[in-house]
Amino acid sequence: MFKKSLTLAVAASTLTIAAPALAQEVKIGFLADVTGPIAGFAPGMVDAGNLAITNVNDQGGILDGQTLVSVLADSACDGGAAGPAADRLVNAENVTAIFGAYCSGATIAGANGSAIPGNVVMISPASTAPAVAELDDNDLVFRDVVPDSIQGVKAAELLLGQGVTEVGLTYVNNDYGSGLAGAFEEAFVAGGGTVLANVTHEDGKADYRPEIGQIEASGATTLVIYGYENAGGGAILNQAVEAGSFDLFMGGDGMAGEALLASRNAADLEGMILTQAAPAEGPAFDALAALTEAAGQDVNGTYVTNSYDAVFLLALAIEKNGSAEREGLSVALREIANAPGETILPGEWAKAKELIAAGTDINYEGASGSIEFDEVGDVAGAINYFVVEGGAVVNKGLIE
Repeated sequence: MFKKSLTLAVAASTLTIAAPALAQEVKIGFLADVTGPIAGFAPGMVDAGNLAITNVNDQGGILDGQTLVSVLADSACDGGAAGPAADRLVNAENVTAIFGAYCSGATIAGANGSAIPGNVVMISPASTAPAVAELDDNDLVFRDVVPDSIQGVKAAELLLGQGVTEVGLTYVNNDYGSGLAGAFEEAFVAGGGTVLANVTHEDGKADYRPEIGQIEASGATTLVIYGYENAGGGAILNQAVEAGSFDLFMGGDGMAGEALLASRNAADLEGMILTQAAPAEGPAFDALAALTEAAGQDVNGTYVTNSYDAVFLLALAIEKNGSAEREGLSVALREIANAPGETILPGEWAKAKELIAAGTDINYEGASGSIEFDEVGDVAGAINYFVVEGGAVVNKGLIE
């Protein structure tokens, strides 16, 4: 058992009857990787989380009319930076819960260093490494993104189904890269494929020709890159294109996004395959699409749906828990996320608040997909694949 924090949120301080009413705040920490290798799409995730907060405050606020606020701490997609960032949120800002981190290593560092000892619930919208599910977290660490144990397997099945039986593989040397590459390789080999070369890479280098040369020497003509587009993964892709030794490229969600083609000749990447968690469809997605459009945001941005859902879930759990205290929040989170209950869609704060006050069970249906947390705080989901065709990244739908 982990020691429970006795720290109370600022919003719980007692007011005397004679004092005038003061605006009180309930804080959600945003442990956000706004610098570092995913800086290209992290701001959109922060914006989506803040949109959820705006929706709550515009519909009467949280608890007894208090204001929900975000407190940002940059974890930089780095465990060394995430440790002190999470410590500030937990022990200085006294947040009730944490949205984030985004990168798996940052989430693990923030959880182990401060969130778990401080009894703080975290929801990551993007930490896909299998290692996140292995944390001894006292039911505090959740994620509403499909884990790499699913993405890697589906990517392997897709290539094998297209007749690709030999690949070279490179992955960034962190929890995300190793977890995704491990899941891919295990499934690819089990399905009859051969990984001719398996080479790790570090971010921040100018020259990746040694790594590329090692893969070239194996005879591989298909290169699978599990890294980050604006860091080592993108540099490897650029230098591999220059080398001209590969006929096909594949990348995971870290390589996906609008930036992939923004500074590259799309013709050089014709046929490149990308995998990513499938976006949801139906009423919940449509509800968030309307909200993001009104706010000038893109609902189809990388992890935008997951980010909105994560913050809205935390707000609902705090409301269900009945206070800004940390104790009991993980239980409340499961109650408002998992069936049964009356359906709540993105933006339906006033409806949810009324139902919670009446003692009615609710079931939040996410824009990112149906959110039913399992015993380790994960959700099930499906994987889409995309192909670079004719100068654009084309969604090919689910990997069946």
